[in-house]
Amino acid sequence: MINLSLFRNAESKDYAAGEVVFSAGEEGELMYVVAEGEVDIIVGPHVAETVLSGGMFGEMALIDHHVRSAGAVARTQCKLVAIDQRRFQYLVSETPFFAIQVMSNMAERLRRANERLIEA
Repeated sequence: MINLSLFRNAESKDYAAGEVVFSAGEEGELMYVVAEGEVDIIVGPHVAETVLSGGMFGEMALIDHHVRSAGAVARTQCKLVAIDQRRFQYLVSETPFFAIQVMSNMAERLRRANERLIEA
């Protein structure tokens, strides 16, 4: 979980349950931190993960500059903080713990994906 105090003064946007945050295949210029609520990460027809309050998603697009590999849909009413490339680079350079959390988040997702492949 990310330290939400990093974003206490950041602008957030409300999403209704079922509202699409982004779709697979779209250009990704933002990552998101879940300040409140839950967001489903959708890969094909499957919910790959549910991101809870304090979690983040969409960071891959800011790192590798490829289109979105998954979609994101608000599972519940949510409050999301959007982080653009400039803010992301600032947070990574000025807040080493943020960078570690992003890497940890990506590593955890990769491990879960590997486990699913082994089970299949």
